[in-house]
Amino acid sequence: MDTIATVMAVQRDRYELNTGTEILYGRLKLAVFYHGTEMQLFPTVGDRVSVSRNDGGDSVILKVLQRKSVFMRQNATQGLPDQAVAANFDHIFITMSLNKDFHPSKLERYLTVSWQSGGTPVILLTKADLMEDREHILAQTETLAPGVETYCISSYTGEGIEKLEKYLAVGNTVVLLGSSGTGKSSFVNLIAGAGRMQTGEIREADSQGRHTTTFRQMLDIPEKIVLPDGRVLNGGGRMIDTPGMRNLLMGEEAGGIGITFEDIGKLAMQCKFSDCRHDSEPGCAVKKALKDGTLDQRHWNMYLNLQKEEAYSKERKQILMRKAGRRKERYNK
Repeated sequence: MDTIATVMAVQRDRYELNTGTEILYGRLKLAVFYHGTEMQLFPTVGDRVSVSRNDGGDSVILKVLQRKSVFMRQNATQGLPDQAVAANFDHIFITMSLNKDFHPSKLERYLTVSWQSGGTPVILLTKADLMEDREHILAQTETLAPGVETYCISSYTGEGIEKLEKYLAVGNTVVLLGSSGTGKSSFVNLIAGAGRMQTGEIREADSQGRHTTTFRQMLDIPEKIVLPDGRVLNGGGRMIDTPGMRNLLMGEEAGGIGITFEDIGKLAMQCKFSDCRHDSEPGCAVKKALKDGTLDQRHWNMYLNLQKEEAYSKERKQILMRKAGRRKERYNK
């Protein structure tokens, strides 16, 4: 009988698996995942998978079970489907450093992909101990992400960490999303236990951290989390750490753009024509807002870029599905 396990870590083509009672190591059944007649979901951290046990070596991963949430990015290998980064999480901690890393367009991208993933985004403005004047960044975040929970935190002093207790409790899984140098590894060490991730001092030249996570892994959060000032929080959940990603592109699932850019959607409903392309049509509310400055040009440009990425991803998936269909036809002949 096949065993059901959770993927705890991915290192190249080898997977660490937790069955609930023991740790196994597994590899993919290549004939199914790479050469099969159907498009298969490739496993990632957080996935529940069906495994054929091999007590004499690595077990064999047969199938990925249905996901409730997933992050996708474009696969670097030509001809393969988009790559899953993390799966089956409840909340996404979007980390952005208060001192250097705060970029509106980057936040909009992370928010869009987060909403699209099926999880709920939470914004963590890190390294609060290095930034006393933070009101302008908080105001900007509120404008870009209305209604999204936002916290200023410091892994060094413990400031603001107590407000995250509800996300770290038993039964919850959070995934960390952010660029390299935003303090993700320091946060992991504070929450999941010192020494889990190596970190370096902040570089004086650019205020960035030296450490970069090189692989994806899920960590069990201790039942009690001790903050630097001695306060104790309740934990017991799980946390997925991911590498800093430069190529986090839009997937083919719709929805994220509409939530992040809700203001543009409302403007479009005021256009004279329902099929307005916001180009040269008369009575375009979007063009009017751009002209009078009520709609930021940078915000609009980011909206267009993400729409193009989403359309490309959909087209790419259709091509891969057609290829899988042709393989199936040849196999059945």
